[in-house]
Amino acid sequence: MTTPLLTRDALAERVRSVMESEYHNRDEVWDGVWVVSPNPNDEHNDVEMNLGTIFNVVLGWTGLGRVRSGPNVSDRAEQWEHNFRCPDLAVFLQGTTARNLGVHWQGDPDFAVEVISPNDRSRKKFDFYAQVNTRELLIVDRDPWVLELYRLEEGVLKLVGKSSLDRPDLLVSQVLPLSFRLVAGAPRPRIEVVHSDGVQRWSAGEQPSPLLIAV
Repeated sequence: MTTPLLTRDALAERVRSVMESEYHNRDEVWDGVWVVSPNPNDEHNDVEMNLGTIFNVVLGWTGLGRVRSGPNVSDRAEQWEHNFRCPDLAVFLQGTTARNLGVHWQGDPDFAVEVISPNDRSRKKFDFYAQVNTRELLIVDRDPWVLELYRLEEGVLKLVGKSSLDRPDLLVSQVLPLSFRLVAGAPRPRIEVVHSDGVQRWSAGEQPSPLLIAV
């Protein structure tokens, strides 16, 4: 839902909370319109946290980049609260042109992830992500389950591959030393993540313990 359903006082309080980072929510502002999103469900959190753990092992702990969950990403340094999005995950590699301004990042995540929820607006963020030069975007759709990898080409995020249970193609990132594939699992599919070294492999699913084991 958007701001016409919020009172002026309620909206002011949400803005203050985001600005002061008193608590984290997934609200966004799209060109001045406040977009209120419900909290993600447990499965969404599971996918996000597991992928984030893998990214931290590969990139954060090795000093190759910074991994953020739900950061405020804007196209501007000042008055950023008038236009920002919150990808579920964002990776900012060492040497990134994005600026960490404390309460928000100005500019491009090198790699972003959106986990699709029912009736959400993730796919409508593509133009914004392209505008701030997000180099790659991984979409995790859960109805039906499919992974989609998009890459910035000539100012547009273009689909470069899909991975589904029927066609578990390997999606190779050109930004991260990782590739992604959807594989069968119970009670839901799992996301297989493979390091470019050919040795490290993780399965992002129900149980977090396999995430730290290279096989």
